[in-house]
Amino acid sequence: MALKYSITDQTEFYFVTFTTINWVDIFIRDIYREIFIDSVKFCQKEKGLLVGAWVIMTSHVHMIIGTKGDNKLQDIIRDLKSYTSRHIRIAIEQNSQESRKEWMMRLFRKAGLSNSNNNDFQFWIQDSHPVQLSTAKMIKQRLKYIHNNPVEAGFVCEPQHYKYSSTHDYCGGTQGLIDLAMLV
Repeated sequence: MALKYSITDQTEFYFVTFTTINWVDIFIRDIYREIFIDSVKFCQKEKGLLVGAWVIMTSHVHMIIGTKGDNKLQDIIRDLKSYTSRHIRIAIEQNSQESRKEWMMRLFRKAGLSNSNNNDFQFWIQDSHPVQLSTAKMIKQRLKYIHNNPVEAGFVCEPQHYKYSSTHDYCGGTQGLIDLAMLV
């Protein structure tokens, strides 16, 4: 991996993106979003994950994250992606209402079998392209990008109207779904 996209300073926050294989729109259902959110909360409590901002889109998640304590950020990311991959897979397989089940499982299996790092299944694209946010200007740019993503996608007219985002916390409204380490 190029040094540009690696975690080199554990004391800084990083902008990361987790993207599903083939940009599959998995996060259109609450059950899958809840698995991701619960995993983030677990990592906050048990692994020292700090979340500065986040948004769950249909096929990807953007976050500004850091760490406190002994766990390296890249290890937390690995564990978060591994857990969510396994548990979303189980949820898909057990969801009798999931009309896209066969199609999604076929894509995830094909990706897993063609990647030597996996056994039989791949949910996330492996690289999260971490970008170190070492200045206030960089943090503000990424916050704006994250919070405007649902607006740009046409989901809402105003960022604060999107439920699966940290915008609520930054707009002075109600607390969002994930506890934040406020950045500005």
